[in-house]
Amino acid sequence: MVFGSVTSSPLGSLSPEQALELAKVYLDNYHKAKDADVALVLYHDTKTSLSQAKKKALKNSKNPAVIAGIAAVYIDLGKALENRGHGIESEESYRKAEKLG
Repeated sequence: MVFGSVTSSPLGSLSPEQALELAKVYLDNYHKAKDADVALVLYHDTKTSLSQAKKKALKNSKNPAVIAGIAAVYIDLGKALENRGHGIESEESYRKAEKLG
């Protein structure tokens, strides 16, 4: 998809750093979302971006700073989910962070 001179790319074409940055943007908006349905979409987008970042970081770059950043966002996501009353999902997020170190 093209917007002026900016081309929207599929998530798979992003670097681990870019996917991590996108996850942070989604998570920030998740925190701000007042509508539960919007929050659910943003949660899913955050989770998808983190998964892509993790997969690429562990496979290709193995950059410790990126991996630590991914773990930190998983922790932040876990806290946000916990605050919204989603205990099972928050525990899943915390486990993923723990596996990354």
